[in-house]
Amino acid sequence: MNTKRITILSGHYGSGKTNIAVNLALDKRKTHEQVAIADIDIVNPYFRTKDSEELLQKADIRLICSEYANSNVDIPALPQDIYSITDNTAVHCVLDVGGDERGALALGRIAPKIKEENNFDMLGVVNCYRPLTRDADSAITVLREIEAACGISFTALINNSNLGRETTAQDVLDSLPYAEEISKKTGLPVVLTTVDNSLYDILSDKISNLYSLSLQKKL
Repeated sequence: MNTKRITILSGHYGSGKTNIAVNLALDKRKTHEQVAIADIDIVNPYFRTKDSEELLQKADIRLICSEYANSNVDIPALPQDIYSITDNTAVHCVLDVGGDERGALALGRIAPKIKEENNFDMLGVVNCYRPLTRDADSAITVLREIEAACGISFTALINNSNLGRETTAQDVLDSLPYAEEISKKTGLPVVLTTVDNSLYDILSDKISNLYSLSLQKKL
């Protein structure tokens, strides 16, 4: 993971992709001098990358987001410098893309250049505990809608099935067949199963490719 210059995260709203995006950006910063995280989720402004602005600044990670993020004028708007993601290939980027096909349209603005460079991962974030993606077929429908809207195909999956801070180790274990079914039906590998830091030690010897998350705090 984190080997490609651009890491794109997308999935149904509420899947938890923003939290993962922040964690992956912090990981990228451990091995790369120039790192940016771009919030181009223009559909659901409730839980934004900007909530972690102070943390990102301390890590010297550039935040690309709408000038209206976390303001009382929080309207759908793309960041002004979105094109810097593809124009400056020295910067390693994590992209937090909108939660359905409407949000994914924003990614379509820079999709041709991303595909031309061909140095990206497009990761579908799935969560069986969200109302509209409780089964594999529903989750796959969302992934296909996103692909059609943005013009980029997913390369792998992240199982981020959780119930927030109420999540137990058993909840995570129970989600594995769901993620495996999506993987089997799409041909996409599950590259990460995410858990809160507090559950990592309990599950580390039970789940392969387990990824420990520090939860983002809502401002």
